[in-house]
Amino acid sequence: MSARLEHVAYRLVYDAMNLRRLPSLPHWLLPSARLRVRLTYLWRHGRLPNLGNPTRFTELIQRRKLLDRDPRMGLYVNKVTAKAAAARLFGENWIIPTIWTGNSLPENPDWTFPFILKASHGCNQNAVCYDASDYQIARRRASKWADKPYGLWLDEWAYRDIPRGFIVEPFLGNRAALPVDYKIYVFGGVAAFIQVHVDRVKNHRWVLYDRRWNQISKFDEAPVTAPTSLDRMVANAERIASPFDFARVDFYEIDGMPKFGEVTFYPGSGLDRFDPEELDALIGSRWAEALNTRPCQADVPSYQAAAM
Repeated sequence: MSARLEHVAYRLVYDAMNLRRLPSLPHWLLPSARLRVRLTYLWRHGRLPNLGNPTRFTELIQRRKLLDRDPRMGLYVNKVTAKAAAARLFGENWIIPTIWTGNSLPENPDWTFPFILKASHGCNQNAVCYDASDYQIARRRASKWADKPYGLWLDEWAYRDIPRGFIVEPFLGNRAALPVDYKIYVFGGVAAFIQVHVDRVKNHRWVLYDRRWNQISKFDEAPVTAPTSLDRMVANAERIASPFDFARVDFYEIDGMPKFGEVTFYPGSGLDRFDPEELDALIGSRWAEALNTRPCQADVPSYQAAAM
């Protein structure tokens, strides 16, 4: 596509977007992944990403969408195989038990309430079920989760070929409060930041800390007490993320015991804004450093070897 036509496409699609929700850009309408990535970034950030020389964290995620085809990522974004990999590395006591997994949800399961139903092939597709009526609602919702590959609409390549299915786990929170979510950003095998998500039921918000637990965002927020298992979380985040120039590894702490959550390679799809905005460049600088020091793809073990 010529630069002139590409510019016209940006304006036409951007002006037509519903700015109240993230648009899904169909591939038949916009067959260029680069164009789709640039448009969704423009919609969220009000500027086009620098894909030739990305410096912001959010820009580097767009670069990963377009260029990073490391097949090992598929092992870790699949919630079923990620738990198995984490159990081998950390031990079974770090793993939230699996009640059930499969690709066709039963109509009337005998699982103990409450539990959480998740799509095993994507993110942000989950439902807490406190009783049978909740489950029936969740079951209807879940049918839509499996309609198409999760990674297709936002060009998150690692998700595209994961078998579509579901996983059920015991619910670790309660109606009033979900567990605090500790999301550890690891660059080149070194943990640098911990994003702490609190009050996820009533007033969901997050605060960023460095690895020494110094608060570096949202200074009007009251400080969050560090989890007692922070050092162990950081150590295991570095272990599981070590093959990659960047990965985010999520944990919970339940009754003083750390529990593995998930691994993601596209946090917020690079479309969430940072507060303050300068954090985008700061976090991006850590990723850029890791990219400059990592071995090339030919020098790292294969996906099959990593999965052994």
